[in-house]
Amino acid sequence: MLINTGKLIALAALIALASCARDEAPACNTEAPGFLISNVLILDGSGTPAVAGAVRVRDGKIAALGDLAACTGETQVDGGGQVLAPGFIDTHSHADSNIFGQPDALPVISQGITTVVVGQDGGSPYPLAGFFRQLEAAPATVNVASYVGHNTLRDEVMGDDFRRTATAVETERMKALLAKELESGALGLATGLEYEPGIHSDTDEIVALAEVAADVGGRYISHLRSEDRWFEAAIDEIILIGRETGMPVQASHIKLAMKRLWGSAPELLAKLNAARAEGVNITADIYPYEYWQSSIMVLLPERDPGDREAIAEVLDQIAPPDGLWMTQFEPNPEYVGKTLTEIAALREVDVITAFTQIAEEALDWEAEHGESAEAIIGTSMVESDIDELMSWPYTNICTDGGIVDLHPRSRGTFPRVLGRYVREKKLLTLEEAVRKMTSLSAHNMGFTDRGLIREGMVADLVLFDPKTVIDRATPTEPNLLSTGITTVWVGGEIVYTDGAATDARPGKVIRRDTPATREKPEH
Repeated sequence: MLINTGKLIALAALIALASCARDEAPACNTEAPGFLISNVLILDGSGTPAVAGAVRVRDGKIAALGDLAACTGETQVDGGGQVLAPGFIDTHSHADSNIFGQPDALPVISQGITTVVVGQDGGSPYPLAGFFRQLEAAPATVNVASYVGHNTLRDEVMGDDFRRTATAVETERMKALLAKELESGALGLATGLEYEPGIHSDTDEIVALAEVAADVGGRYISHLRSEDRWFEAAIDEIILIGRETGMPVQASHIKLAMKRLWGSAPELLAKLNAARAEGVNITADIYPYEYWQSSIMVLLPERDPGDREAIAEVLDQIAPPDGLWMTQFEPNPEYVGKTLTEIAALREVDVITAFTQIAEEALDWEAEHGESAEAIIGTSMVESDIDELMSWPYTNICTDGGIVDLHPRSRGTFPRVLGRYVREKKLLTLEEAVRKMTSLSAHNMGFTDRGLIREGMVADLVLFDPKTVIDRATPTEPNLLSTGITTVWVGGEIVYTDGAATDARPGKVIRRDTPATREKPEH
């Protein structure tokens, strides 16, 4: 006889964890009553089916779940039959750039996100200990964890002389600096190997640094060396790093961003599965859009804006001029929101010449002002590949977005998956989608105290309506908030409800899980 083990586990959890069941209400702890979220469908994040019931929160932790009645003096929140899930974890976020200016992090929490992982693409706040102290002194609505950025280390050690491989002495200095940064509780090492200055590093340098992180139980996450022209070699490189160090490695915002790669998701997944079969702990994250956001120069690995042949290949194979538009252009802010085709028409030149002119003007502005002058969104992926990569059991959901961001992913990612990929396309079940937003994300980042609705876990929670949740942000209206996310709790405090952020700022710094920092779940 076949037995549904998932249902048995869920049933056992209800029986074992219902410490304040209806017939036991008088025995509840009235000194710290907490509150009860009742009349909900509990999706615990494990991937098992939802169970009707209630969840008790006390002292910022989940105290019980099951068929519960309110204790004497306990606040009761009626969930209206909606889904209650663990708070979503964004494993690739750029919220660090604006977290102090906008501590309500509205674009983040309005998606149901309760934890962001920053220090991505090779760039991290420096020194990280100071960033963490500032967060603890002035918390935000969300929890924050961070990696140490390889590009940040290179900047500190090599300065302006970075257009080359590092010497042995410089690598040792980076290793020492990384070890110091890891002491702050960083999750591990992050690289951005398509960006300056990391693009000039070799694999030996990355492995040497990754081993430092591996030695203290850290992890490795990477914006790969190439997401288009040399994608296969870039995948081989991250697999090699995982094999050589034995540490978990994650491919950031995985994508097939070139025409010649379209349709090759099965081959990519076969390679990743083969690596896992040999013992390489490789995972990935993804956002549900066919377009990315970056710098225009990332499209030119040789960094030559006058190379018309390279630009022609870009516009043919990577991002067509109609699908390439500016989200920042300091020399002429009126270009923001316009495509390369439209800008070329305004300048009365062909699209290749317009590309060259924009890139050169941005470089000149940056040289004069010492800060970034441009950003672009490029359309490079196809839906069928996104579907297959998202469905891989080891791919979790991320935004790759910031708090101030003109890419719609910064406000729409998680609701878009729930609304379009679950409800409309039926690519994922609701249980699997929530797993990819919660427990899988926690596992891939090494978090042990959140990502599941379990007794003793941190009460980061999101209440949403699976029938209405949907993204609204678009490339032309990127600031529209999603709908269907009803209430968000961080550490048991409401940070978002009725379409607005509250005044609560309960966000914590999440440090790497070590014997010294670990909080054991209560049982």
